[in-house]
Amino acid sequence: MEMIWNGMTDGLKLLIDGDPLVLDAAWRSIWVSVTAVFIASILGISIGTYLARHKFRGRRAVVIFFRGSMGVPTVLIGLIGYALLSRNGMLGDLDLLFTSWGIVFGECLLAIPIIVSLTHGSISNMDYRISETAMLLRVSRWRRWMTYLNECRLAVTLAVLTAFARCFTELGIAVMVGGNLKMKTRTLSTSTALETAKGDFSRAVAMSFILLAIAIFVTIVIGLLNREDKD
Repeated sequence: MEMIWNGMTDGLKLLIDGDPLVLDAAWRSIWVSVTAVFIASILGISIGTYLARHKFRGRRAVVIFFRGSMGVPTVLIGLIGYALLSRNGMLGDLDLLFTSWGIVFGECLLAIPIIVSLTHGSISNMDYRISETAMLLRVSRWRRWMTYLNECRLAVTLAVLTAFARCFTELGIAVMVGGNLKMKTRTLSTSTALETAKGDFSRAVAMSFILLAIAIFVTIVIGLLNREDKD
């Protein structure tokens, strides 16, 4: 208990003093996760909407693929990302391996299935009269798409927040694709694991405080949105 108490008090001091390693990892975790989820949202919402409103051969298999991908371990996604971004990989010419943008790429692979699956589910369960009315009024495809998203805005927002929470706290992708390089690719999750292994418990606790604060914030927002949806 003494080690935990000392770690918490020293960790708070590091946060108050603005420890460079802590702030660097925190800033990188935020911008990497936000960027990855932003890109994944554009792709995921578009794909999810298309799968929900269009019928084609193999659609069910595609939906099952995205749903199954939601449960893939992050270390496996990190392995796939490493293989794609390595020098001999398909995307090796981009030179993204062991960079922050490489982590963004890996987290996009993590976030897209979540957003696609949850968006597809919400739009598929939407009142069929909405789409029928849009068809009768002969509105453009863009207007129809915006109507669908407006009707399912809470569910889509929850999908994006869920993807952000998963990306912000993940460890496997950041280690395998980013390399955990000091002041270059370290995130809060990788730095926490590293500092704990080094025996620097105070710095690990300081980083854990930030992770916990973000996680609580996202959870509160999701809870408020769910409450609004029920009301």
